[in-house]
Amino acid sequence: MSKVAQQPKDFFAASKKSNSKIIHATKNASPNFHKSLVRLQQDYIDAWKMVINSAISLEKEYAEKVGFLPKVSDSAIQTIHEMTEMSIQAYLKQNEILSDTVRTTEQTFATFNDSTKSFTSINKEIMELLMSKYGMQLKT
Repeated sequence: MSKVAQQPKDFFAASKKSNSKIIHATKNASPNFHKSLVRLQQDYIDAWKMVINSAISLEKEYAEKVGFLPKVSDSAIQTIHEMTEMSIQAYLKQNEILSDTVRTTEQTFATFNDSTKSFTSINKEIMELLMSKYGMQLKT
């Protein structure tokens, strides 16, 4: 017998089973997807670090070879430090906003799921009321 013949002939049961398979496959794929993204982000950071450090080293090497090592004022060094701190703070704020967005989205999904349950319950009650008004019985 083929696999298709063994499937439920009830449209709703078949739909529910199909949906369950899709959800299961998606849940199983998600951890690998997440690991790939984390690895990709780390590779990006490593590449970024390599490019910046290489550029600084190369510029310093050529500056030393040509004898061009300018004196830098304390205020210029202070500005560099301040820019660095501002960049770090911006990055941390960006991550905080992202975390807040994730928490809000999680709350939205919870509310959506609760609303769906309530909506389903209300629809069932409406159907039962309508069916009782027209003398029909629900098969349960």
